[in-house]
Amino acid sequence: MTTPPYSEPSATAWPPAPPAKRPVRTLDVVVTIVLLVADGVLAALASIMGMFLVMASDPCGVVTCSSDLIMVGWLMGMILPWLAFVATAIVAIVLMVKRRLAFWVALIGAGAIVLSLVLAFVVTAAGVPGSSL
Repeated sequence: MTTPPYSEPSATAWPPAPPAKRPVRTLDVVVTIVLLVADGVLAALASIMGMFLVMASDPCGVVTCSSDLIMVGWLMGMILPWLAFVATAIVAIVLMVKRRLAFWVALIGAGAIVLSLVLAFVVTAAGVPGSSL
């Protein structure tokens, strides 16, 4: 009986090497963290401004204003900036863990915070007849 000659294993016989991890982008991490802190400050300021939306009912009588719309706008002004901030922080942290660019998420989050406050202003102004917003 003859034994077959020894042959080298082919390159396809071995399992493929795992892909190399992406390098940590230190500048992106630092910029993202600074922007997230700025987003937190912006959310706090927007929420404080949202608290003052309740004063839109000051010139109203019982019949002339929609207290429901004013209350919804007031709550939106206090809550939506924080929801936008939390969503921004979660997405940015996930991207940083995956070692992908994340600074752009904090920039979009700042826009979302401002937009949420503007939306609250619009809803509140809709409850006050004669307001020019």
